[in-house]
Amino acid sequence: MKKSVYKRILLKLSGEALQGRQKYGLDPKVITSVAEELKDVRELGLEIAVVVGGGNIFRGVVTSAKGMERSIADYMGMLATGINALALQGVLEKMGVDTRVQSAIEMRDLAEPYIRRRAIRHLEKGRVVIFAGGTGNPYFTTDTAAALRATEIGAEVILKATKVDGVYSSDPMLDPKAKKYGRLSYIEVIKRKLKVMDSTAISLCMDNSLPIIVFNLKRKGSIKRAVLGEPIGTIVEE
Repeated sequence: MKKSVYKRILLKLSGEALQGRQKYGLDPKVITSVAEELKDVRELGLEIAVVVGGGNIFRGVVTSAKGMERSIADYMGMLATGINALALQGVLEKMGVDTRVQSAIEMRDLAEPYIRRRAIRHLEKGRVVIFAGGTGNPYFTTDTAAALRATEIGAEVILKATKVDGVYSSDPMLDPKAKKYGRLSYIEVIKRKLKVMDSTAISLCMDNSLPIIVFNLKRKGSIKRAVLGEPIGTIVEE
């Protein structure tokens, strides 16, 4: 059996990735597919943490543009991440994968409060830990939450699952001449304003030398390929 090149990883799942082809909400097929891959990867002896977004249920920025106060909209978005986290937990546990949800916003009856040492202890015991509620503060994205949590728990890499197979010079869905990058530095991402993660998240990863692998979630086996060190998507690092 091949061995993972990492011991502890953090998977960043956007809400949009979980909605599949639907306009909004959760696609059960996508969640089941992700859960199956996580179960498969966990059998390599890997410690897995997940940060989920909530854009499939509620996008704070979009609602803010329609007149709602941004901070209120962002708190609603944080609650949406809780729905996605519980959905993923439910599917994983049906598959026999021991899972814990920790939330930056208190949801006592649904999830544990985020406590760094407890999260690490869960990981050491082989449990998948799903982080909900973003950072717990408005004006910060779930990308920033992923970079923050990955740094706090000592993850060796962030796997950012998207709808495309890496980072491009422009939107490949709209521009047929878009160039795909195999490898980028943090500074190049910031200077070129590439949509990998927001600048706060990229800066946090850069300060802590935390690599990011951007890949297509739709391609089955992508998570396993990434942890085995196979060439996939785009790597952002020093």
